[in-house]
Amino acid sequence: MRKTRYLVSLAVLSLALAACSGSPNARPADDDNAEAPAELVFAVVPTDDSKALEASFEPLVAAIEAETGIPTRIEAVSSNAGVIEAQAAERVDVAVYGAFSYYLAKDVADVTPVAMDQLTPEQGSGAVNSLGVAAAGSDVTSIEEVAGRTVCFTDPASTTGYLAAAAGLLEAGIDPETDITPIFAGKHDVAVTQMLAGDCEVAFVASTFVTDLLPARGIIAEGDTETVWTSPDIPGTPLVIGNWLSDDLTQQIVDAVLKYDAVTAAEAGLCDDAQREAPAQWGDDYAGTMACEWGGTGAFAFEPATDGDYDTIAEICESTEAEVCRQE
Repeated sequence: MRKTRYLVSLAVLSLALAACSGSPNARPADDDNAEAPAELVFAVVPTDDSKALEASFEPLVAAIEAETGIPTRIEAVSSNAGVIEAQAAERVDVAVYGAFSYYLAKDVADVTPVAMDQLTPEQGSGAVNSLGVAAAGSDVTSIEEVAGRTVCFTDPASTTGYLAAAAGLLEAGIDPETDITPIFAGKHDVAVTQMLAGDCEVAFVASTFVTDLLPARGIIAEGDTETVWTSPDIPGTPLVIGNWLSDDLTQQIVDAVLKYDAVTAAEAGLCDDAQREAPAQWGDDYAGTMACEWGGTGAFAFEPATDGDYDTIAEICESTEAEVCRQE
């Protein structure tokens, strides 16, 4: 596979983060009691419906502001690579992105995963899968039949939208760069809609978009797509904090993230204007209960995470020797 550098240059970053031009919140290495920053920046990578995505993080940001007393701004960055570069420049204090993005980020940015999403009340339920989906009636019925096709991915730094799929294709004897025609749609929802529009024959995306998010938005209906491949479990979406923040401030952010779940956040008034009924997968105990949108995956809660939780990504990179895993 040809070598490709997926991190954007700092020159491009300055344009992508024009709205994120505040002073970095770095502190001297020997000063854990440095003055608190005037603002925290919380970065997310937008979907096709960026307003809905940002709104889903507003209750979480409200919890962080209440715990730290520091105004916290949501910054929608154009790509996973843009978030990584922003963290390398210490201009994004908290970020949520895929497991593979963290794998790339930790080699160039001083960051630590502190939490990961929990999709139901059961701990460990944040594990996700990459799905290969085709339009109903397609003659593509398995990953082996993807060879020679036009294929929609999301972002080269996406776990579910590229890396896991690349590993699956390689296992099936298909080179994801030379044996198919790849299209990078940028976002999971766009990859699916482009596939349904005929721009590609197969799309590889996070399973939650096909099973939950896009049907809930009315963008796809049952029977519109057929699943031709499912990846092994992938670790839940990490919430990552920059190590340039003081230990005390970092702990306050962690406390805020872990203090609530979507239901108790609603009870605390963190989403008075944007509540939803608890989904069926949360179980009978929550039937009819109102909840906040709690992060971009519609999570029930966040649970503690460590670097070791993402060893699976390193294992995929080692087994595939994929060029996408390399930084330079």
